[in-house]
Amino acid sequence: MNIKTLILLMINSLIVLVIAGLSFSFYEQFSSVLNDRILAQLNSIETLESIQIENLIKTEWESLESSDQYGEKIDSTAFALPDSIKTISGIHDLTPYHKDKKATIGFVLNTQKGRKIKVIDYSNIQNILLERTGMGESGETYLVGEDFRMRSESRFSDKQPYDISVKTQGVFSALKGINGGDIFEDYRGVPVYSVYSLIKISHLKLVILSEIDVSEVTKPLEKLKLRLMTLTLVIFLVAVTLSLFLTRIIVDPIKNMRNSLRVMAKGDYNQNIEYKRSSNEIKEMFDALSNLKASLQGAVKFSEAIGNMDLNTIYRPGSANDVLGKSLLTMREKLIDFKNKEDNTRIVAKRLLVDGLENERRRLSRELHDGLGPYLTSLKYYIENNVNNELKKTEMKKIVDEAISEIRSMSNALMPASIDDFGIGITLTNYIENLNKSTSINIEYEDLTKQEDSNITDHQAINLFRISQELINNSLKHSKAKNIRITLSEFDEFISLFYFDDGFGFNINTVKLGSGITNIKERVDICNGKITINALPGNTTFEIELPIEL
Repeated sequence: MNIKTLILLMINSLIVLVIAGLSFSFYEQFSSVLNDRILAQLNSIETLESIQIENLIKTEWESLESSDQYGEKIDSTAFALPDSIKTISGIHDLTPYHKDKKATIGFVLNTQKGRKIKVIDYSNIQNILLERTGMGESGETYLVGEDFRMRSESRFSDKQPYDISVKTQGVFSALKGINGGDIFEDYRGVPVYSVYSLIKISHLKLVILSEIDVSEVTKPLEKLKLRLMTLTLVIFLVAVTLSLFLTRIIVDPIKNMRNSLRVMAKGDYNQNIEYKRSSNEIKEMFDALSNLKASLQGAVKFSEAIGNMDLNTIYRPGSANDVLGKSLLTMREKLIDFKNKEDNTRIVAKRLLVDGLENERRRLSRELHDGLGPYLTSLKYYIENNVNNELKKTEMKKIVDEAISEIRSMSNALMPASIDDFGIGITLTNYIENLNKSTSINIEYEDLTKQEDSNITDHQAINLFRISQELINNSLKHSKAKNIRITLSEFDEFISLFYFDDGFGFNINTVKLGSGITNIKERVDICNGKITINALPGNTTFEIELPIEL
């Protein structure tokens, strides 16, 4: 193989591999981003319409509850409602009981004054589902009942909704309580992007799905594929032409040198041979090719890092005209923005969940304290005044006192009353004093919060109390510690909780954390705080800082 053929093969093979690899990588990344973008868009549409439907139903229900008119506002000739439905107050799917199987949502409210039965105007729900913004040409949003029958009009069928059976992956998953999105065949047997969730209000269970045909979404991908193939072919043809020209530049000097060596071999040292000094140009060409390769490698590595959600990778475009580099940086900024929004949404959802849990604990605490407590106190008074047998009276009073003490302890564990009245500092002081009476471990607590004009919110106080409970509980159960020290400090800009025990410690990288430390970290997250854990034997510390919420 001569040098010309070898250079042609090497240059063109390298160009083909680079262009093909770059085209394939770009196509795959564009396809992945497009899939995520479509599912995210459908999820936004489905969430918005689901919220609108739920708000509409709840508004109608509240209107029925506040109405003074009783009776059955329902066409008795069109419905055959069984008594089992009429006696159950709440929101029901009445479609199966309609003579013509017309999609219907009804309300049943039984009170001491009488019964109210009403159906809502289903066209309002249908109008919400027919919103076309962001759905393209083939997109639609529809409802499906527990019987796998459609509850809203289909854009692609003239059949009555109830006559359309929808047994798709999305419906099965949503009815099991699993919300999500994927690509699968819809009720027409057509592959679609689908996002699904369950609307569950009272006795009403409906699956809402937002879908768009895969064929419509992938049209830009097919055009991109054709363009990339055409571009690759054009580049390849241009590369072959240029490589022929470049090989001539490289081979001609070599031929001139070969002729000169032949003349010199015959003993003629006086020949005057003109050389084409192209070595500098060839060197510069390979330097440029190396720079191009390095630039492409940097772009590919940066793309892979973005694909793996490593959004802190440093990357700089080759120049002000590096369109690919700028596009990758723009993509990274959008992914960072999306991730930040997703993190904020997750923290808000956690905060709402924790707040709901604490409100329920507060309600249960009050029920125990204000409901069952007075009954037991009355029972004690009754025993003292109506039981004559002193031995039995003493035993019964002991049992009642223990029950009252246990209820008081349970109420305090659920939600200490002092946390609302006196704040987190006094509450932790009382809690730890009671613990010291019932455990052999020495627990020291230092309260450095502001007794007056404290900036610790109720939300932060409850979470600090739960975190302290969890840390102490972990030490008592697992660490075999002999001493525990806790310091709660309040500064102008942040709140600090320091926790120490001299137990066994644990390896933070290998230990199974369980729900305890996970709950602590989640509570710190929803308070926008930070936590530092050092779990050394004999010196386990947790340092938690929460910002002051002004």
